[in-house]
Amino acid sequence: MIMKTDKPMPPGRLPENKDGKDLDREITAGKEAGKETGKGHHVIAERPKPMITNLKTVETKMKASQPAMPAAKLPPPSEDAEKAARMRDRARTFIMPVLALAFIGLFWEIYSSRDGVVLPGPLKTIHDSWNLIAHPWFDNGPNDKGLGWQLLSSLQRVAIGYSLAAVIGIFLGIVIGKSAMAFKALDPIFQVLRTIPPLAWLPISLATFNQANPSAIFVIFVTAIWPIIINTSVGIMRIPADYENVAKVYQLTGRRYFFKVMLPSAAPYIFTGLRIAIGMAWLAIVAAEMLTGGVGIGFFIWDSWNSSRMSDILVSVCYVGLIGLTLDRIVAKIASLFGTKGE
Repeated sequence: MIMKTDKPMPPGRLPENKDGKDLDREITAGKEAGKETGKGHHVIAERPKPMITNLKTVETKMKASQPAMPAAKLPPPSEDAEKAARMRDRARTFIMPVLALAFIGLFWEIYSSRDGVVLPGPLKTIHDSWNLIAHPWFDNGPNDKGLGWQLLSSLQRVAIGYSLAAVIGIFLGIVIGKSAMAFKALDPIFQVLRTIPPLAWLPISLATFNQANPSAIFVIFVTAIWPIIINTSVGIMRIPADYENVAKVYQLTGRRYFFKVMLPSAAPYIFTGLRIAIGMAWLAIVAAEMLTGGVGIGFFIWDSWNSSRMSDILVSVCYVGLIGLTLDRIVAKIASLFGTKGE
């Protein structure tokens, strides 16, 4: 600290407002420090600050000696709100279809009650076909079986035809997607064949196989294969170039390339084609069985029409719709196992 006076202070002269002993101590300390100036300024050495050694170590030991208080675990404030939102969404998912079905059933009942309308209402349909609904597995001979056996026969044909279409369709889609020459050669042919209606193939298949069951399976196969080929080829063509470069760097070939690069990249497109194909296959079997005859849901609907059993037809149509929805959900579930929704 520096004290400045207006004029040089002669030796022995004390400034005003200062205690003599205190000022002598400050001047003596300044002289001992060797910092006296010749212009009336006296540099007074500052008092040294006390030093505390190992301060951090002491603080750490003090903190460690204090017991740690457990933190209170409170549920997130938004957990209850999210749970309530999920419950409301599930309620809407269940209630809205029920309300829609109730409205359709009411309109159907009102329309069927009019004079001259042959179509039975929902109440009359359930009443007339109750035995068919309650006993789906009865077997009274080759031409008198329950709806369970009819649907099972149709599902067997769909399983065979659809499986063949899936295997061959995915293989051809990979070939077309990887080879530009194969794409140019086969794509125009496939684009023409896929526009042919399924029932147009039935006379050709009957002439080829001379049997109803293989003919129906061929109709399912030729109906389901086109969306599988097209979607698979598009998925293979759209594999990112970075994936291809990484596969070349790591020298992935054959099975490793298929399961590590090709299948994960093209899986969304492949399962989109598979979901479209299962719906088309189920549509085709009903139409094919109407013409081929035998045991099957399509033939059952046609036979009920010939016998004027309209209630049985309506019940069969409801079963066909439920089975189709189930098949679509099964393919979607398989797609989810590969990390894709297949949409």
